[in-house]
Amino acid sequence: MSKQFEIRREIVVEATPEQVFNAITENNGSWLFPMPWPGSDGSVDESGSRITVWDPPHQASVRTDGPDGWFNALEHIIEARDGGTTVLRYVHSGIFTDDWDTQYDGAGKHTDFYLHSLGQYVKFFPGQAATYVAADGPEASTAQGSVDVVRRALGVTAVGDRIKVDVPGLDPVDVEVDYLEGQFIGLRSGDALYRFYCREPWGAPVSLAHHLFGAADADKTTEAWQNWLNGVFA
Repeated sequence: MSKQFEIRREIVVEATPEQVFNAITENNGSWLFPMPWPGSDGSVDESGSRITVWDPPHQASVRTDGPDGWFNALEHIIEARDGGTTVLRYVHSGIFTDDWDTQYDGAGKHTDFYLHSLGQYVKFFPGQAATYVAADGPEASTAQGSVDVVRRALGVTAVGDRIKVDVPGLDPVDVEVDYLEGQFIGLRSGDALYRFYCREPWGAPVSLAHHLFGAADADKTTEAWQNWLNGVFA
């Protein structure tokens, strides 16, 4: 049975409102995933999405409508604070069509990780476009405890740890652990954000989504990380 949901968050980030607005509307592939916004004139694009509020750099809201009353809406209210910081008030609302509790739990926890990544992006890589690479683990990674497998493979134990990530086919990278909550792992290097989503509680495989700043070979990097995931869960 379908049921409406609403997820509300408020975060403070070290950035200007203009940088936050840019990250949300233009460079979302640099911290979230590539998600083109529809035209700011309010027209409906081919996916059924339309902008409901467009007030740079203060607010940006978008809504997608589907059949039988289904919708998905995102609201971002952006306000400057003292000390060069900005507060973002975020609301995600819509309809889940089945297994409401599981979907709501997963969406809320993913939201916390996404918004943390937004803060990392605007603090360390503001305005930069990233090469986005993503891969999913094999069926074996849907088993309970997969997050522990990934943690051991990476060698992470706590936020602030500095480790070396050595993926066959890629140059070794020195990184800092910037997020380690529940099913999610975030690593940051001088030119990348590495994100790991261990989704076994929600019946999905482990996935990764990395944001690479500067020169990057997307095909080579994707293949290397896909092979890494397959090897970890072989």
